[in-house]
Amino acid sequence: MDQTVVKIRYPFAEPPAEGEAIEVADGVLWMRLPLPMALDHVNVYALDDGDGWAVIDTGFASERSKAVWARLLDGPLAGKPVTRVIVTHHHPDHIGMAGWFQTEHGAQLWTTRTAWLFARMLMLDAQATPVQETLDFWRSGGMNPEIFDRRKAERPFNFSDMVAPLPLGFNRIKEGDVIRIGGRDWDVHLGYGHAPEHATFWSRDDNLVLGGDQLLPSISPNIGVYATEPDADPVSEWLESCEFLAQFAREDQLVLPGHKLPFTGLSKRMQQLADNHTGALNRLVKHLSEPRVAGDCFAPLFKRKIGADVYGLALVETMAHLNYLYHSGVVTRTRRQDGAWIWTLKG
Repeated sequence: MDQTVVKIRYPFAEPPAEGEAIEVADGVLWMRLPLPMALDHVNVYALDDGDGWAVIDTGFASERSKAVWARLLDGPLAGKPVTRVIVTHHHPDHIGMAGWFQTEHGAQLWTTRTAWLFARMLMLDAQATPVQETLDFWRSGGMNPEIFDRRKAERPFNFSDMVAPLPLGFNRIKEGDVIRIGGRDWDVHLGYGHAPEHATFWSRDDNLVLGGDQLLPSISPNIGVYATEPDADPVSEWLESCEFLAQFAREDQLVLPGHKLPFTGLSKRMQQLADNHTGALNRLVKHLSEPRVAGDCFAPLFKRKIGADVYGLALVETMAHLNYLYHSGVVTRTRRQDGAWIWTLKG
């Protein structure tokens, strides 16, 4: 098909109201859970497994989430138990309530090995204030001194604050699996960059794709570097994943994403998701005509003013793009006296 005429379309103009569901395909319900941030929702789905529901992703663990799930279980999901929870990746808005479904409802957890291990590890990493490794990482990015001084004394984001305890035991999902969910056979394909071993599911029986955060419309997921692996290159992994997953995309597929609205036009969207970062990298290279620290590189990447509420996400994404240029041999880096990396174009 001529890609110049392919358009991204949204068959459903409005999302489901809180505690309600929209049937997007036979036996497939779309629901939403609230998030206490600028991106104020996460999409979750329930597929009719016959004797129960298979739930895809779960939302943060919170009293509000429990109340919304109670309304859903008594409303559109009434009459059948939730027997499986299938988690696309380890981020707390997706895995947050999975352990609750396991312990309170006897559901089985299905996810990738890395997602389960990462979640279990992060549950143990609770901190009252940021640890030294985090402070060093922030310094390496040239974090704004005022924001640094405030954050070093605050309780940081703790995974365990937003994720219910995960009991032992899960069912592993891996690349190339074929899994039966909701009366359909789904091919499993893994993506990287936003999260390691992010599972996507491609129906063999109709046009549905469960995309999680790997296949989003209208926004690009955060691709960040953190103190856990400060020299990582997730942008390279993201671009490789876009190329890999694009081979499975068709224009008739209805993509059910982790955020925003279900959409069609996946081939075009896959190209956009890659181009978004290649364009950002090109702008960043021009910006580095003068040596800079990461905290001085927001403008070419985001093309808008970055407030304190999203400063942390902007910093880790900027570090990811600088790491890409570093590993590609485009830039070099040297330590400033205060610990910040100064990034300089080669040649």
